[in-house]
Amino acid sequence: MARNWRKVPWHLRYRVGATLASDLRRWMILATHRHCRVEFEGPVHIGPGFELSIPGDGTLIVGQGVDFRRRFYCEIDANGRVEIGAGSTFTGEMMIQCSTSITIGKRVTFGQASLIADGNHRFRDYTKHTLDQGYDYRPVTVGDNAVITTKCTILNDVGEGALIAANSVVTRPIPPYCLAGGAPARILEYFGPPEMKPKGLEV
Repeated sequence: MARNWRKVPWHLRYRVGATLASDLRRWMILATHRHCRVEFEGPVHIGPGFELSIPGDGTLIVGQGVDFRRRFYCEIDANGRVEIGAGSTFTGEMMIQCSTSITIGKRVTFGQASLIADGNHRFRDYTKHTLDQGYDYRPVTVGDNAVITTKCTILNDVGEGALIAANSVVTRPIPPYCLAGGAPARILEYFGPPEMKPKGLEV
């Protein structure tokens, strides 16, 4: 019995206190983003360091049960749109940069220090600084149940149930149920239903 009582301060801080702090962050986000569209479709957890930058008419829609654990940063420019499916988890130091659309499915997991962006810097005009050359944009979709492990950069689609190995850079679409890794990422293994295996894939 005494052992249970010793857990009370921990419970108050990390359960009760964390829930109250999360609710306060959500209210502050909604109060300071009335000029654009921000929706939480059910209870979510918003941990310390959550930042949302939408200077224009962008959209953020977050599904029920999404867990933003620590230091999540989302930047939505112009009329960009970010949708996050129910039950997805962002473990820490996550960044999203969107100018067109980024769609994240249900129960997607992002490891620590990952980035997802819908644009690449142009750089081939040697007469101009890279920052003065603009961007090439593409909408990005991450399918349901995909797992993006630590320190990954996602610049293209990731299929349902796919697994992206740590330190990978996804520059080309990754089909469903594929293990992919490297910089740039390539398919290392297929582990899905036989009938869904991409044609010509030998791994």
